[in-house]
Order: sequence, then C-alpha cells, then structure tokens
Amino acid sequence: MDRTERFYTIDRMMRSARGTTLQDMMEEMEISRATIRRDLEYMRDRLAAPIQWDHETRRYRYESVSQDADRYALPGLWFNASEVHALLTMEHLLSSLQPGLLEPHIEPLRDRIRRLIDSGDHPAEEVTRRIRVLHMGARRADSDVFGAISHALLRRHQLDIEHLNRRTGEVTRRRVSPQRLAHYRDNWYLDSWCHLRRSLRSFAVDAIRAADTIETEKAKDVTESELEKVLGTGYGIFAGDDIREAVLRFTPEAARWVSGEKWHSRQQGEMQPDGTYTLKVPYSEETELVMDIMRHGAEVEVIAPDSLRKAVRERLSAAARQYPN
Repeated sequence: MDRTERFYTIDRMMRSARGTTLQDMMEEMEISRATIRRDLEYMRDRLAAPIQWDHETRRYRYESVSQDADRYALPGLWFNASEVHALLTMEHLLSSLQPGLLEPHIEPLRDRIRRLIDSGDHPAEEVTRRIRVLHMGARRADSDVFGAISHALLRRHQLDIEHLNRRTGEVTRRRVSPQRLAHYRDNWYLDSWCHLRRSLRSFAVDAIRAADTIETEKAKDVTESELEKVLGTGYGIFAGDDIREAVLRFTPEAARWVSGEKWHSRQQGEMQPDGTYTLKVPYSEETELVMDIMRHGAEVEVIAPDSLRKAVRERLSAAARQYPN
C-alpha cells in the first residue's frame, strides 16, 4: 500500500464514530508504528488534517468542533495501476462482445464501469482517451462454440468437441468433461478431462471447431487440488504433472527488465555480482517456455536442463536457416 492509499485509509478510520488507535491502523495497513506516526505528522502539518488525540477514549479522531473539520478533505484519490488496468480491461472485453442474448444487460454494466472510472479525480472520457490497454495476439473464438462450452461447464454436462491440432493440422473428435475456462494472454482455454486420453488437457477455445453438449451424460468432476497439480504448477497454459525446473541466465542489459517480470507464481530470481540475472521456473511442457526464451534472443542462455537447451538451440538454428548469407 503506497502512502496516498494509507492517507485515505487513515482518513476513513478517523471519520468513524469511535475513531481509531495506532494499533488498529498498524494492523489495517500492515505498517510499523514509526510509519504511522510519520503519516499522522504529515497529514497534520502538510494537509492540515484536524487530527486530535482523545485522552478519555485513548483514540485518534478528527476534531469535530474545529471549523477546519468540515472544510478538510484529502486531495482527489485516483486508481492505482492494477485497478485502472482491471476497469479498462473489463470495459474493453464488454465492448468487444458480439450482439447476443445478454446485450440488454451488457450496456448497463458498461455504464456502471464508466461511472466507476468517472468517480475518480478525472473524467472517464479523458481516462479512456489518455490511457490505453492494448490486447495483442487475441484469437477470436466462435461464439456458438463458446456458448456451448459455457453451458456444459456450468450445467456439469459432457461435451463432444472437434479440436484442431495446430502442430499437425489434424482435427480430432473427442469427448471431454469441462472443468473450468481460463482467460490467459488474451485468449480462452478450456481445462477438461479428456475421455479419449484419460487425462487432463487444456484446449484453446478458438481451436475448437464444434462443440455439442451431451445432456444425458454428467461431467466427470476433478478436484481443485488435482487441477492445480496437473495444470497449475507447470509453465504457462501448457501444463502436466511431470514438473522440471528451467534455469535461465540473462545478460545485465536484459536483467533490468526481466528482474521485474513475473514468469511464474513459483519462480525464483537472483541478481548476480556480475550484473546477470538467474531465473528459475517450473515447467512441464516446454512449448510456451521456449517461445518466451526466444524473444530475448542472445540476451538469455538456458543453463539447465540439457533437454531445454537442445530445444532452444534447435529452434534458433532453424530460424537462422531462414536467413542464409
């Protein structure tokens, strides 16, 4: 929580009927006694906050008899980075929906989001004009397919799907029990129990050519712990239960960017004395990890395992052959 957010939290607690204590504020914001004292001093001296200590109740509150109390207000608070990203992303997703049964309900929801954006210190029109959230690489899914998947998922029915394997170009028809939908890197994926392979699989929804709900067959339920074990511990959307650890070393130049990036929830990163950055991430299927490694070109080296080094080397060599002398 940054200092501006702390000021507004303190202000809210001060305005409560009972006031507040140092301990309450420390616990609410998870800060030290020294920090909260500095914040109170700053609010009194710089922002003219009418903060008083009530000796009788031994609590802090605003001085209600002061003429300044009614006039006092903090400067306009705006959203933090994650909040504005969430609001603008929701507005973008809703505006990109195709016309359908939910259309009468979508526009009021968009209006509510715009009013929420407008509740800050700047007009919504100015926010959306000046701040952009770019969604690159999104692949459009068939709305009928998505609807059938959603229906079967929530009603807990099995699905018959026609799925395109983009590597081979082969289309297979298989029976699946849908477990959950995931929106990842601007695309939708269906996590399912595949009755053909008898295991958990993740399918890109835009690669599903057709989907038919089997109303007479209940979906097989997989526990959340099993889903996370198989699909949540590996790297990216390509997951499995054979987990390995990739060790990557980035140059000092690339380290300035990568050291601040989140590649995986269980990653381990460490700056080295020579300025390089070592990153360790778990993975099971190397496809997406190789793509992310390759975008850094000569700025990264795969230290381990050897199988991942070989995969990256082969992909780089194949790319180099596209540019003969």
